[in-house]
Amino acid sequence: MEKYIYMYGQIMSTEAFLLKGEFPKADGYGEIKEKYHHVGGETGTAAAVLTSLGCNIKLGGSHIGNANREIIRGYFADKADLSELVDEDFDGIIDYVIIDRYTRTCFGEWEKHFGREKPFYEPPSENSIKNAECCGIDPFFYPDISSELCRKHNKPYATIDCAFDSEIHKHCAINAISHQYLESAYPGKSIEELFKSYTDNTDGLVIFTMGEKELLYGRKGFSPKRFKPYSLDIVSTLGAGDSFKAGTVYALYNKMTDDDTVKFASAVAGIACTKFPIPLNPPALSEVTTLAETRNDK
Repeated sequence: MEKYIYMYGQIMSTEAFLLKGEFPKADGYGEIKEKYHHVGGETGTAAAVLTSLGCNIKLGGSHIGNANREIIRGYFADKADLSELVDEDFDGIIDYVIIDRYTRTCFGEWEKHFGREKPFYEPPSENSIKNAECCGIDPFFYPDISSELCRKHNKPYATIDCAFDSEIHKHCAINAISHQYLESAYPGKSIEELFKSYTDNTDGLVIFTMGEKELLYGRKGFSPKRFKPYSLDIVSTLGAGDSFKAGTVYALYNKMTDDDTVKFASAVAGIACTKFPIPLNPPALSEVTTLAETRNDK
């Protein structure tokens, strides 16, 4: 069987609108420069990037609906294994994002979707996890089950934004936590205090991404290291975190060191931010490695 990475979580579509100028004030006007309806979601976008980096991917998670079926199945038809994805007679999960150079404002129907009696997603597949080399796991659907199955079959996994006392964090190989998540989940807590809480609760690599500011990374018992993101001409930040996640999964699959993981994931996210939209212009491995090689300070 061909080696693959199992990516489980949010697979959806995004209607993205890139503005010509800054996001307008209330009652104002913004000129749309470009617009696309494309593959999205934390797992969907990360999978798109990973396929561009040359990885074999199997996808699991969200149901596919009528309004995004052609987009998702069409995009991944010759790129990834979609055999686990379930079709449902509903619109599908779609978000609407308005983007200027430095901000992205999202609109969606998450309360409606998560308020459904029947979930719009399937549990992680034990067989898919068992036969994978490693996994990329979103924390949004069945996180404890995902973590348990990965441990049962000794499969390392990378995840993102989850609580420091959660099971999925405790047993992860890599966890990349965004400053947006930290500010929302732990208001008033210092970054230093939170970093210690996260590293104390896992043997995995912890990364705090801070947008264009220096990120922090490290492990239990050590002071955090810092890494300044690459200076590039940013077009859009939509999907930056998902691209960083893809970089950590790629690094996990290739057994990179912590320092190289951070350099590589930062390069993936950096290149991704120079393109719009990411799924239609994903970072190429040659671009990422060339950029990463420019930094030898870590």
